[in-house]
Amino acid sequence: MEPVALMSDRQIETGVIAACQRGDREAFQLLFETYKDRVYAIALYFFGGNEAQASDITQQVFLKLFTKIAQFRSEAEFTTWLYRLTTNACVDEQRKVRRLSQLDETFTFDQVCVSEAQEAQLARRETAERVKEAVAELKPKLRVAILLKYFEGLSYEEMAAALGCSKGTVASRLNRGHKALARRLQHLRGALRQGD
Repeated sequence: MEPVALMSDRQIETGVIAACQRGDREAFQLLFETYKDRVYAIALYFFGGNEAQASDITQQVFLKLFTKIAQFRSEAEFTTWLYRLTTNACVDEQRKVRRLSQLDETFTFDQVCVSEAQEAQLARRETAERVKEAVAELKPKLRVAILLKYFEGLSYEEMAAALGCSKGTVASRLNRGHKALARRLQHLRGALRQGD
């Protein structure tokens, strides 16, 4: 079988998926190696950087994929189907977590004897953390739209297919997501200007 790095998504969709549907474990391993990082990245950003939850979601998605691969029909692209499985798993997990309890993670930084370069790096890290938190606070439908657009680089057509909605709905969710993020991150503008 051709190495993963040399295979296009289209080649995977035609040959490897058919082999997976016949029960070929080596083909499924290839599918996993090819797409695990994409699934993990979506889940990681969906859950605001929580690596444990992202790992759990990645395992859930591939377990579901393994049991449901026979249901995949080539009318849509495989990646579209995979993104749908991933976003559904993220939303379902968030519902479960909310029902059980909501945990707040607090991050503390030791700021003793911090040089100017370290201070700038710390400020960038804190800004990135605030952005991650702001994305994590979005409603799930808005959060998924932002993640698929900016972290996966999907087109409106691909997003509509992955989310099972129209391109107009995708545009609306992105617009609402942008506005919500702008409100949540407004305080950073002043802090960033002062840092210049």
